[in-house]
Amino acid sequence: MAQVKDFIRRHFRHFNAAVVVDAVEAWEAHLEGGGKMLLTLAGAMSTAEMGIVLADLIREGKVHAICVTGANLEEDVFNLVAHESYVRVPHYRDLSPEDERDLRDRGMNRVTDTCIPEDTAMRKIERHVLELWKAADTAGERYFPHEFMYQLLLSDRLKGDYEIDPKHSWLLAAAEMNLPIWTPGWEDSTLGNMLVASVQRGDISSYGVVKAGTEAMGDLIGWYSENQKESSIGFFQIGGGIAGDFPICVVPLIHQDMKQDVRYWGYFCQISDSTTSYGSYSGAVPNEKITWGKLDVDTPRFVIESDATIVFPLIAAWLLDY
Repeated sequence: MAQVKDFIRRHFRHFNAAVVVDAVEAWEAHLEGGGKMLLTLAGAMSTAEMGIVLADLIREGKVHAICVTGANLEEDVFNLVAHESYVRVPHYRDLSPEDERDLRDRGMNRVTDTCIPEDTAMRKIERHVLELWKAADTAGERYFPHEFMYQLLLSDRLKGDYEIDPKHSWLLAAAEMNLPIWTPGWEDSTLGNMLVASVQRGDISSYGVVKAGTEAMGDLIGWYSENQKESSIGFFQIGGGIAGDFPICVVPLIHQDMKQDVRYWGYFCQISDSTTSYGSYSGAVPNEKITWGKLDVDTPRFVIESDATIVFPLIAAWLLDY
């Protein structure tokens, strides 16, 4: 048991490797002290099949809330129903513009070395989600992006189309646990574009059938304010961008704009390949977040400058005693 943990302890002794050990031990201590963990997911982590470990973390109660880009929200479902149609391009660095055009003409949307099929993934899910949007629109109801995905997954309408073990879908695990999710900037996604097209075509009467980012922040305020009463809440950030920038601001918002007292984030770690730099939020060291009222002086804080697709499965394996 715990062979991965033993390996990491033995070999990860210095530099970024040592920070992995420090960060995961602090995560464990945070949970053991009754804390909760919010995880943020940027980049293309769903297409990288991070769901294999993330689903287990959710089911084992190691992750209690998620902030995610629209792309990661939808791409977990794309992978769930169309995995066998994905095409891997290991020589992607050698592709010519003409090669890229050929992939486009085949309906293959490339994410680094992996191509997502247009018809069997994106258009398949569009048909189902459009039905949910129309039903909500007709009933005068509105939902957050993840709530539509929960409706889709929990209705079992996709069950016959699964092409991976459903235990490896992090979104299905989140739906089963009714995990809170926030998706800022959701319109920057394939389904977001499809919603706009649906309104433009007249299939749906209003963009407002999907709740927007400001409403998501309001919902996050409620969740954070309530949960911090009993638990310190940690913040584990995979990648940079809006998935991380959006939720971490809830603490200074409550403090400075609402004039209410809540705890600072009780733990912070970011896995990022963005080098430390001036003026880049994703490359800012955690200490800078103290000045913005997000972290406190004694908040355990870590930066692992590495590839999240390599590092995070190791961290998850440690937490799960693989």
